[in-house]
Order: sequence, then structure tokens, then C-alpha cells
Amino acid sequence: MAHRIVTLPGDGIGPEIMAPTLELLGRLGDFEFEEHLFGGASIDAHGTALTDETLAACRSADAVLLAAVGGPKWDTTDPNKPRPEQGLLGLRKGLGLYANLRPVKPIPALYDASPLRRERIEGTDLLVVRELTGGIYFGEKTRTATSASDVCSYTTEEIERIGRSAFNAALARSSSPKVTSVDKANVLETSRLWREVIVGLREREFPQVELEHVLVDNAAMQLVSTPTRFDTIVTENMFGDILSDEAAMITGSIGMLPSASLSGDGPGMFEPVHGSAPDIAGTGVANPLAMFLSAAMLLQHGLGLASEAAAVESAVQSALAAGLRTPDLGGDAGTEQATRAVMGNLE
Repeated sequence: MAHRIVTLPGDGIGPEIMAPTLELLGRLGDFEFEEHLFGGASIDAHGTALTDETLAACRSADAVLLAAVGGPKWDTTDPNKPRPEQGLLGLRKGLGLYANLRPVKPIPALYDASPLRRERIEGTDLLVVRELTGGIYFGEKTRTATSASDVCSYTTEEIERIGRSAFNAALARSSSPKVTSVDKANVLETSRLWREVIVGLREREFPQVELEHVLVDNAAMQLVSTPTRFDTIVTENMFGDILSDEAAMITGSIGMLPSASLSGDGPGMFEPVHGSAPDIAGTGVANPLAMFLSAAMLLQHGLGLASEAAAVESAVQSALAAGLRTPDLGGDAGTEQATRAVMGNLE
């Protein structure tokens, strides 16, 4: 029976990196793809970034594959106008996607593409586990002509479930699991609750996992000074958004990083970390590798197809080792050339 995947090409380079990814998946198994408009494309067609029909289709799928959303065309400071990013927030909320996993493991062939020295990043293998449905992004918002506010709130239940995801991920990654919980407990009441709940969870359910607490500003500093000290990082929504993008640059390009957004039981959503890159849309030079690696995460975390996921990761690494470089990696290979290089290494 075919696995049913809803595809959301979105905006900018989204459609350009989605098409080769579906070709890649088509070589690995029996999949049924159902495409829907999303983000700015959906705003143009329907006046909203996420329609009820699209959300319903995603809920009934086995997995959701998203390319990219947004662009200057839809940028606005008017709170009454739709924004592409509202579709992302709505999809996360509608699917109950509370855990975002972003692996950061520089590929040896790209060590010299990183802005950090090779000896600083060599051996880095970390995972950022970001809480996705709470915090300041979803809190009550107010706006007047002269002031504005965004409420940041978390419940014990929300903190426990993301903490549990992080501890389990750490156990799956290493025989010496370590979780770094990042907060701002010296200032924020939500962070004090966060720390208290994470400590209690570890004592009750995960005593075999090493736990440390690092303030977010210190964590940001250590990510660029000694990234190898981290294994699994767990943190709240906004801190995770910022830190995971910072960590992305360790790999040499944000165009290389995949992500998975998971719920307790429903379909997961898989997407590259990079944006829609409207400045290069239509030029044929978009790097499809993060999208390919997001498909690998879909195969592994969304469908349980570990060997197929490993095949994709191996093909990407082999292509890079053979010299493949897209413009963001300092080369001149376009989307099609990169696709053919990976396909040629797919076993």
C-alpha cells in the first residue's frame, strides 16, 4: 500500500526543490503525493496561508513534506493582513507538532565551507529539540498606537512532553546520553518553571541521562566556540528558533540542514531549515540538498523506513565528497546538476 504524502511546495525556490525531491522519493518506494497550495501562494489564491482543506489533507496523510514559505511580496506590519508564516504556525498547531528536531552534523567534505575553523567544528554531532507550540509565538498579543505586548507562557504538561522527546532522542543517539536544557532562568519565570519541570522529569524517568542547564546567551556563545560539547539541546520555542539557525552555520550553509516536526501520534512535517530565497527563485541555482535530507528524515521518523533514509544521506555525502558544490557552498552547480549527482549515488 502506498504511503500518502501531502506536499506543500510553498513559495520562492520551494517548487524548484520539491520536484527533484519527489523524483528521489519515487526511486525509493511506493508513495502517493498530493500537492496543496500553502503560504504566500495560498494567500494569493485563497486569501489565507492555510486553508481548512489543506489542513484536513495534512491531518489524514502519513506525512507532510514542506519546501519553503514567505517572501517580500507578502511582508506586512499590518496585523489584519495575512502572512505566509501564519500558515506554518497554524499547521503546527493544527497537527499538534510540538517537537522540532534539527540535527547539526557537518559533513567532512564541507568542513572548509564553515565560517568556523575546521578544528573547531570537527566531530560536531548535535541535535536541537525545539518546543514548537507554546511560548511567546502563541501567547496573547496586544497592540496600540504606542505600545505592544506578546505573552510568553508554558504549562507543566507542555514542558514535560518536549523534555521527554529530548531525553528519548538523547538515548537513541548515544550510549552516553547528555541533554543540555537551555533557558533564561535568571530572569524569566517561564524559564524557572521550565528548569524545575525538566529536573523533575529527569529524576523520575531518565536518571541514566546526564542533564545540564545553560543560560541561552551562554549557549549561543558556546555553539560557536565549542560546538562539540553539545549532544542534545532542548529549549523553548523562540530560543530554539534562534539557536538552531545559529547552529546551522556550523555546517557551512543553512542550505544543508533538514528538520522534522513531530507530534505524539499524528503525521509529522518535514522541511529544510532555509527560507524561500526569493532572490534566486527561478534561476535554477537553489541547493536541493537540505530538501533531500528532509525527505530522509521523513523516511526515518515519519514512515519508519530507516534503510531508505540512510541511502539518501549516503548519496548526499558521496556527491559532496566527489566535489559537488552549489553556489551557497562556494561552487557553481545548479539544482539540476546537484540532483543528478545525488541520484547517481543513490543505491
